[in-house]
Amino acid sequence: MKPGQRLWTRDELLLAINLYCKLPFGRMHSRNPEIIALAGLINRTPDSVALKLINFASLDPSLNRAGMSNASELDQQVWNEFYADWSDRAYESEQLLAYKQNITLEEVAANYEPLPPVPAGRVKEQLVKVRVNQQFFRKTIMAAYDNTCCITGLHQPALLVAGHIKPWSEDEANRMNPRNGLALNALHDRAFELGLFTVRPDDYVIEVVPSVRAGSRSDAAAADALLGRFHGQMLRLPARKRFLPDPELLAWHRTKWLCVN
Repeated sequence: MKPGQRLWTRDELLLAINLYCKLPFGRMHSRNPEIIALAGLINRTPDSVALKLINFASLDPSLNRAGMSNASELDQQVWNEFYADWSDRAYESEQLLAYKQNITLEEVAANYEPLPPVPAGRVKEQLVKVRVNQQFFRKTIMAAYDNTCCITGLHQPALLVAGHIKPWSEDEANRMNPRNGLALNALHDRAFELGLFTVRPDDYVIEVVPSVRAGSRSDAAAADALLGRFHGQMLRLPARKRFLPDPELLAWHRTKWLCVN
């Protein structure tokens, strides 16, 4: 360590991972206002924060950057904690960020969706955690896909959702796993939920079910324009392939709906 430098703390590393997840890969540089803002919150230089994000990229198993790491032992330890428990570590990092920004977690949660009038207590705490984590998941997925629908290429964030491959209600362990997420417009998110199309896990090719492609003459044109024409095309993958959809989760979705449709 150079004279005058100080070691990163676990809390600072959690905040850096939080930002790593939320930033598109091409924006991890010291001129980025979000990096500058975090640097100010933790009393570090933008250069040091940007470098730490690149170190995390070298640890990210969803990227092929082996041999490029200057990460410390603590970097690896905290990254492993985060990757092993997305739900609790994402929430913990949001708590730390809210504290640094001098705001409440309720205010963070309300940015996702206004909280209903729930009395203070365990139920409200759980609701706040769900909303905070949903917001973190959305930002992570939108950053990975550069705010672009992975089916149509639509680049309008207000019209996109962070959909789950394996639904929130069916897989608690993967609720916050970004490799269980897809950036989709609302129509195709619903079509994916209903199994009207799947994605082959070995090559990420879109498969629209035959019943949609062979619709009645009256609706064939609309069905083809909205969904059928994407059959056989490759999914638009995340930039630099960070947080690629998990093949095992895609296989689960494909197996479930092929037997129905």
